Amino acid sequence: MKSSEIIPIQTLHLFPILDTLLIDLLKSLTEEEWSAQTVAKKWKVKDVASHLLDGNLRGLSISRDRYFGENPENITSYQDLVDFLNQLNMTWTNATKRLSPTVLISLLESTGKEYSEHLQTLNPFEDAIFSVAWAGQETSLNWFHIAREYTEKFLHQQQIRDAVGKPALMTKELFHPFIEIFMQALPHTYRNTKAPINTIVKLIVTSEIGGEWNIIKKENNWEFINSFEGETTATVKINPQDAWLLFSKGMSPIDVLEKVEITGDKDLGRVALNIIAVMA
Repeated sequence: MKSSEIIPIQTLHLFPILDTLLIDLLKSLTEEEWSAQTVAKKWKVKDVASHLLDGNLRGLSISRDRYFGENPENITSYQDLVDFLNQLNMTWTNATKRLSPTVLISLLESTGKEYSEHLQTLNPFEDAIFSVAWAGQETSLNWFHIAREYTEKFLHQQQIRDAVGKPALMTKELFHPFIEIFMQALPHTYRNTKAPINTIVKLIVTSEIGGEWNIIKKENNWEFINSFEGETTATVKINPQDAWLLFSKGMSPIDVLEKVEITGDKDLGRVALNIIAVMA
């Protein structure tokens, strides 16, 4: 593979790992744990598992089979799209309440394997069937679409683990690519933030499983910068547990304000707390 064709964030090899961990987790749950409340306020553990199944089935139907089923109408804004997806999610989780945990596990096991195999067939540098809208993209490449799918699988399994107090997915192998993908929303989050050209904001997710990301103000937008001289205008530090919750709307910016460390221009730094790397 040419240097110009290196996939920026590799995730395909992690799908089978996540799926195996998910199946092992679900098989270990008690009847009470299947009904435990998650940070997704409308969903219990069983609802989240159902949503993961929906992701596999819809991914196979749309991407592999080119079967779209319900086509959104009158989608003229980002909020219209979010409302449409929320409605799809609600009707699915309501319908699958009639499925037993055993049936859900069986379907997740078979469709997870099929979906991972399908994603392997996609050319990472061709246009994806859907864009990653939360990163501000109207068209995305397949590698980014696949990476976004990885965050979905990671996030929802993490929500289940959080609800039942089972060991988390917080390892460098699994968490670091997850948070790196989420950070692709950072420049878009600052899109309406005015600042002098060359202003730099740094966001640090602490510990060895985290990382740091810098964005710089250009004439018409903000963009990532790998290296620079001088000081950052604002630096934000957040721990991994708060990061996955905050950036997926499991916690509000107000809730996390006393937990994060912001140095420099605090108003500028606080903008980073509004990152939302899910369709919400």
